[in-house]
Amino acid sequence: MKRKHVSSVLMTTLMVASLAACSNNESASSSTSAPQQTSNTQKNETVDPLGKYAQPVTVTEVLGFRPPEDPKTPKGITPDQNAYLKDLKEMLNIDLKYLWSVPTEQYEQKFSLAVASADLPDILDLDALQFEKLKSQGMLADLTDAYSKYASPALKNYMQVDGGFAMKTTTTDGKLLGIPGFEDPYLSTQLLWIRKDWLNNLNLQPPKTIDDLEKIADAFVKNDPGKTGKNDRYGIAMQKALIGWGFDARGVFNGYGTAPKSWLKGKDGKLAAGEIQPETKNALAKLQSWYQKGLIDKEFALKDENKVVEDIVAGRVGISYGEWWYPNWPLNINKDKDPNAEWEAYQIPSLDGQPGKSMVGKVRMSHIIAVNKKAKNPEAAIKMINFYLEMGKKQYLEKNKAENGYVYNWFVPRIYNPAQIETIYTEVNKALDAKQEAITLDDDNYKNVADVFKATKEFLAGDTKNATKGSNWGQYYSRADKNGGWGITRQIRDSKQVFFNEFYGVPTETQVEKGAQLDKLLDETYTKIIMGAPISEFDKYVESWKKLGGDDITKEVNEWYTKNAVK
Repeated sequence: MKRKHVSSVLMTTLMVASLAACSNNESASSSTSAPQQTSNTQKNETVDPLGKYAQPVTVTEVLGFRPPEDPKTPKGITPDQNAYLKDLKEMLNIDLKYLWSVPTEQYEQKFSLAVASADLPDILDLDALQFEKLKSQGMLADLTDAYSKYASPALKNYMQVDGGFAMKTTTTDGKLLGIPGFEDPYLSTQLLWIRKDWLNNLNLQPPKTIDDLEKIADAFVKNDPGKTGKNDRYGIAMQKALIGWGFDARGVFNGYGTAPKSWLKGKDGKLAAGEIQPETKNALAKLQSWYQKGLIDKEFALKDENKVVEDIVAGRVGISYGEWWYPNWPLNINKDKDPNAEWEAYQIPSLDGQPGKSMVGKVRMSHIIAVNKKAKNPEAAIKMINFYLEMGKKQYLEKNKAENGYVYNWFVPRIYNPAQIETIYTEVNKALDAKQEAITLDDDNYKNVADVFKATKEFLAGDTKNATKGSNWGQYYSRADKNGGWGITRQIRDSKQVFFNEFYGVPTETQVEKGAQLDKLLDETYTKIIMGAPISEFDKYVESWKKLGGDDITKEVNEWYTKNAVK
């Protein structure tokens, strides 16, 4: 499951404030500007969370998008043709219009320009830093009343999964300024994905150490594991964003016991930035040696995730660090293109052969739904979230399909069960163990569970009438297989083989001011070192990082940790 492109520094942070009070904004049939204050009678009024507006209401958005995740989606479809939008109009009388939409890799720059010119849409899908900046500029609507009055029981239930903690993070001075999209933090656990058929062809065993991995990668490069007769492979997939959302180097650093752009607890009990630790320097030295040996693509610094995915699909690389969802995209596409392709998930290797520990955040905030203060209908955002949850119910199963033009990963605002993947895993395996022919669950999780159950049954039966083998395998192996993506992640979680990013506070003053500059310094320095700059450049980087704001951020982060962190 891919997510909207986010700031890699701040998507694992949360903001701590006071919980919102409840009041009301506007009646369901209104299509004019909402009053700021309402009476107690209005405040207690019961309304339908999915009530249809009497008059059409237009809301605007902007969108950064990747290709549809489901390969059954009609070719050539564009975001404004998403079938969800037609249903949104029919069910709620809401017209969703895009001010602009661009591929994900162009989104951050274009959105920054929109912020600078104050040309913002009604509904905003933000990362933590974007949320903090717009909040400080007074550009966000107070959603306290709208949420209290219009949030569906399902939405309110999900917002209390963590006891309401995430809701506190998007509340300031009693005003709810955003709906937090938070998830199980273990979703970010790093795994190692390897072509098992290539291991078998070369009589190799899965790696236990980083040196084992290096030997496997070298063999994949030199010994034609796919038996194609071509010499066009490299060893380990890696894109130019070294600390990103996928196909990056996080797992390598984790194997060395470190995590750049995270805050790690030291032996002295204080928090230290992972990007400047000695273990990070050692990991960079290893990456440099891999680059020199041809185990990393010589052009990695020019490749975004889409280019790396092309290499995976084409069989040019058979190893990638990454999260649980890879089988759902892009490994499923590779499997359809090459029937011999067999990908398996493993716990990341370490230096000493002990199971490698992955870094996870104490909390995982994937995004925040907010509303422009100038929007005429702020409650429309809440109703649209209700709509997305509603479309997951059993009654919409035959309608809400990719082949009918429904592209869920293009629909915003999208909030869902924070424990959705665990729910899918549990319910599908419960049904399989009981030899059920159908899912009996009947709530807004139904579609997600039923889709995976159907794909699982078809994959295990070799049935490709409704979907390709790769597509069915992708759903099953990512979400339901006990030794698949989420299955291995659960094992790592339950055995506590993780370490934590300990900072989940509001972006500090210096982070907001200097964070982008420090991120750029990190990206440029790490890339130069991997491509051959002297490893001593790391020491110069550490000095610059400290002088350019790192020391101030470290002080601020530790002040927060002393006062606010749950120890």
